[in-house]
Amino acid sequence: MEIVVASSIGVLTAGGVYLILRLRAFAVILGLALLTYAVNIFLFATGRLAVNAPPVLNKYADVAYSDPLPQALVLTAIVISFGMTAVLVMIALGAFLEADHDRIDMTGEDDARDDDDALSAQGENRA
Repeated sequence: MEIVVASSIGVLTAGGVYLILRLRAFAVILGLALLTYAVNIFLFATGRLAVNAPPVLNKYADVAYSDPLPQALVLTAIVISFGMTAVLVMIALGAFLEADHDRIDMTGEDDARDDDDALSAQGENRA
């Protein structure tokens, strides 16, 4: 059971990091969603993986129990990640409608102009 959970966390994390490093807005949003799923599963797994165990202590018997704190943290993280994803989708949609593409440009327009000026100056020096 533990190897399955650990493997799924690793696969989700690797997929999320790969998608975050892409230069498309939609892929970045999907990568963040995969990363939040991996964190949620990790938080849930910290409360001990107990099957058919109650989430509360029984003061009359020594039975295994699952810790309710990670469950509450995961529930809160799910709500926060859903809100964050909705905001990011709206920002990406606005950027797509304004620019007609969803590429993420890492260089600013000032840097691109400086590069164009440098290239044109080199062309003039060679002529």
